[in-house]
Amino acid sequence: MRGWAGALRVARAELSGFRERFDFGGRDVASWFPGHMAKGLRQMRASLRRADCLIEVHDARIPLSGRNPMLQEVLGIRPHILVLNKMDLADPRRQPTVLEHLKQQGCSHVVFADCQHDGNVKKIVPLVAKLVGNSPRYHRAESTEYSILVIGVPNVGKSSLINSLRRLHLKKGKATVVGGEPGITKAVLTRIQVCEKPLMYLVDTPGVLPPKLGDMETGMKLALCGAIRDHLVGEDIMADYLLYILNKQQQFRYVQHYGLAEACDDIKPVLKHVALARGRTQKVKVLTGTGNINVTMLNYPAAAYEFLRDFRAGRLGRVTLD
Repeated sequence: MRGWAGALRVARAELSGFRERFDFGGRDVASWFPGHMAKGLRQMRASLRRADCLIEVHDARIPLSGRNPMLQEVLGIRPHILVLNKMDLADPRRQPTVLEHLKQQGCSHVVFADCQHDGNVKKIVPLVAKLVGNSPRYHRAESTEYSILVIGVPNVGKSSLINSLRRLHLKKGKATVVGGEPGITKAVLTRIQVCEKPLMYLVDTPGVLPPKLGDMETGMKLALCGAIRDHLVGEDIMADYLLYILNKQQQFRYVQHYGLAEACDDIKPVLKHVALARGRTQKVKVLTGTGNINVTMLNYPAAAYEFLRDFRAGRLGRVTLD
């Protein structure tokens, strides 16, 4: 059955003229593992000894890609909940397949969440209480409070989750700084109370990427979701890969969004329309025989950045990259 489905996808791609494979041109995703990540991992291992439960936060648009294998090693024998955040940006039709894949990987406690609007977040505290209550707590058996370690790769919304839990259970605002750039949480923070009954504290940790990203596709998906800084990968190739994925998944909202006549597999005309629609131009000085003249040209790098921003904000549709 899977063979037929694959053959059908290839046939559709060939009929539509879209690429079936992406050519990375021999590029390699730069490793982004600065000092604070190595330090964060060491501190995380130390914090783990005092943790009753682990909440791993990951991006719902890449539910199977880029979960740090080092974090999974850290999980050990403690109860583990996988929170797939930003569910409002992911394709809801893919959820049953994703849950089945994760179950096969040993992930049986999965919560899809939207921490900006507290969607499904209310399920987390009761689930933590149930899992901790059903598991041995060893040297912490005498303690009535729960200590929860929050882990994940950069920019998946760990701090947003903590703030969302505080809003729901304590009716209080932000406890941690939130940013759209990978690497805002630089060091393991102090414990943050998120619930009174049961008394529950979370420890936010810095996002930690694997020192080696493995394959190029995984690195590119992490980059598209903002877990790796754009300039390390290159906005041009990221925009081209995004177009390839959108076409492959038949997600054609970009056609209407940018006023294209039809779906296109060539990134340059797409970025031309983005630049015109968003007014992304730059003045360039041109030397001529009669002197210098200023020419207004389309700014393709700025257009590529806009294309990525529109995807990340959900303006090109709800897309799951895996």
